[in-house]
Amino acid sequence: MIERIFPDPSVLSAAALEHELLAPAPERGRSGTPWVSFNFISSIDGAASLDGLSGQLGNAWDQRVFSLLRQSADVIVVGAQTIRAEGYGGELLSKTAQAWREENWLSTHPPLAIVSGTLNLDAELAVFTQAPVRPLILTLESAPQGRKDALAKVAEIVTVGTDSLDVELIISKLTARGLVRIHSEGGPTLLGTFAEAGKVDELCLTISPLLVGGSAGRISRGPAAPHTARHTADHASAAAGMTLARIMKADSMLFLRYVRSTDH
Repeated sequence: MIERIFPDPSVLSAAALEHELLAPAPERGRSGTPWVSFNFISSIDGAASLDGLSGQLGNAWDQRVFSLLRQSADVIVVGAQTIRAEGYGGELLSKTAQAWREENWLSTHPPLAIVSGTLNLDAELAVFTQAPVRPLILTLESAPQGRKDALAKVAEIVTVGTDSLDVELIISKLTARGLVRIHSEGGPTLLGTFAEAGKVDELCLTISPLLVGGSAGRISRGPAAPHTARHTADHASAAAGMTLARIMKADSMLFLRYVRSTDH
């Protein structure tokens, strides 16, 4: 059983859960406007993975929510390290989910957009050889040309910066392809990069009831910053930009949805 605790407490049927998670974000605004969402899981002591895999923190409820959140996406954006760790080979949606997309005038399967500045990816990975839709690779002008040439055989190479990722350019190039519902499933560096640019519209965070300990990282990671009073004040101001929009609960697992505050 899954419950919505906030807003409007209710026990959700399977159909109600689907309606809740597949409906367009009410905060999104007019059609055609890009909307960037992230989906992560964390243990209650802040670990973003267990034994190196985020999926180890979840359960069947988490997998259901995870699947529904990606079902309505125009594109699924994932960092290269997440691809290497989690796989992403083959179809990412069930046949039922694909049928729902067709009924709702969406492509049968959303393309996968892999973000990699160095192109440290093997063209023989299942994410390429078993892809139902030719993937995009979002990379830099400075990436090795030899790797670009090799990966161009299995994916479309899209340049989104010179020596560092340009988040605005990522969004604009995806939007130009009609991919406006931009949904990302990691990893931490990607979330940190988008957060620093102020381009996280929505964060869906599952809180797993596990105490993991160890050295597992957080869900967001970025470059070390100078510890000056001015930087600390600026960073604190920029960090206070999300508003809690929904809380759901299944067993001891929480599903939180945050959206960017309108005053930021």
